[in-house]
Amino acid sequence: MNPDCPKVSPVVGTNQPRHFSGFFIWFLALVLGLVPALQAELKLPAIIGDHMVLQQKQANPIWGWDAPGTTVTVTFADQTKSTQAGPDGRWTVKLDPVPANATPQTLTITGSEKKVIEDVLVGEVWMCSGQSNMGFTLGGDWNGDIEAAASNLPQLRLIKVPQVGTQELQKDFKGQWKPSTPQSATSFSAVGFFYGRYLHRILNVPVGLIDNSWGGSAAEAWVRREWLEKDPRFKTLMENTVKTETTMQTEKAKTDHEAQLAKWKQNAAKAKAEGKTIPRQPRSPQEWLTGNARPGNIFCGVMNPTLGYGIKGVIWYQGESNAGRAHEHAELFPFLIEQWRKEWNQGDFPFYWVQLADYMAEKPEPGESAWAELRETQTRTLKLPNTGQAVIIDLGEGKDIHPKNKHAVAARLVRWALVKDYGMQLPYRSPEFKKLEIAGSKAILAFDCFGSSLRAFDVNEAVGFAVCGEDRVWHWAKGVVVGNDRVEVSAEQVPKPVAVRYGWADNPVCNLFSKDGLPVTPFRTDDFEMTTKPKAPAQANGK
Repeated sequence: MNPDCPKVSPVVGTNQPRHFSGFFIWFLALVLGLVPALQAELKLPAIIGDHMVLQQKQANPIWGWDAPGTTVTVTFADQTKSTQAGPDGRWTVKLDPVPANATPQTLTITGSEKKVIEDVLVGEVWMCSGQSNMGFTLGGDWNGDIEAAASNLPQLRLIKVPQVGTQELQKDFKGQWKPSTPQSATSFSAVGFFYGRYLHRILNVPVGLIDNSWGGSAAEAWVRREWLEKDPRFKTLMENTVKTETTMQTEKAKTDHEAQLAKWKQNAAKAKAEGKTIPRQPRSPQEWLTGNARPGNIFCGVMNPTLGYGIKGVIWYQGESNAGRAHEHAELFPFLIEQWRKEWNQGDFPFYWVQLADYMAEKPEPGESAWAELRETQTRTLKLPNTGQAVIIDLGEGKDIHPKNKHAVAARLVRWALVKDYGMQLPYRSPEFKKLEIAGSKAILAFDCFGSSLRAFDVNEAVGFAVCGEDRVWHWAKGVVVGNDRVEVSAEQVPKPVAVRYGWADNPVCNLFSKDGLPVTPFRTDDFEMTTKPKAPAQANGK
């Protein structure tokens, strides 16, 4: 034995010397101690990434996830903000407001690791929401090919949120910001692109657009479900929802769908062989459960991952899917706007929408219309602050629910923003009915023209009016513009008119505009019960 080596006693239960055992324990502790660090990962949502645009002149939240308790530091534009990741790993900082800046900058985030976000601009950020007419791509516009060819705009940034329908709140989505190019713009919302391009070129600042539209979506799917459940106005809506959910999850619903699908395959094969239009494939119960009509689905799957990102405002094109329930929509639409503003927690941001276009067959006689009632609910929502409506009753196509002139739609929308948010002096609001006076057999209508005046397009007569007497039977009426803001309406069949309607049809023939080219907003002067109001259940035995 080497006299220079001390004697080592063996460890009970092992043949290894004590110094080896101590080293092993130390090494094991070190490795176990490193596991949380090795597992920790600084994560950022897709909305915060390269090529992003931050909203100018307001505090912008930046958020992500890291190991609980980790200190996270965000550096941007000569400012540094620090915070700690919470128990669930989420962290958030708010950057101080900065002015518009077209020079690409970096945003650095340091936590358990370091991430550098490149090519960040500061300008105007708008969200583009709604159903298929907002989702309608630039490539589908009448001039989409040449518009796409002219879309190489490095300071116009685009991001699309995938369509995910779920009742579970999602934290993130798959997507990324892209500079506008012929490739990225072609598949982007046409209305959104044109709107953003106008802002970019007129204001000379970078613009970011978030497209989260979903074709065929119902308004109730865009709202957090618990808020709908708490509001008694939507009791019937939610009761029907629960019934549908129960039905869709039964074994019978599954077998019924399988039978429908088998029959559809036969009919589709026959139609194809005969050169006819193939019928639409029946939807499965699961499609509804994860689709765009179930209350809360789009809020959870599409809205929540972007909730809180700094925006200037929202442009909205939706309503077709709710037209049959226009009476309910009168409460639901303003409710949606109010809830979004509460969710975003950045005040009454601008919310501008497109009124439903003219669509379906023209009717030979005046009468009732669910689409006209839906348009009225949209107009009434102007009572909310910082809202605006683009009237496009002249831009629709009777046989196509997706009119292809999206450039004109966006031009009418952007007028609201340029005037109300950016201080420009432009015609921006369609004339609206203000007052009715009856003078014998004539009805005199006064309009608010918002600084403009009225004109009949194409012919001298103002077309599109209908009147009724006490019998409530509607007749077409002759309209004559008798002043800058007045129209005289009469019909031989109605010697004593009591009410007037204008543009009151699915696809009305009407020609009254402002001198600046903005169509008069469809309206009615009566308060007759809406045809879309749910009928009270019949009571048995006279009870």
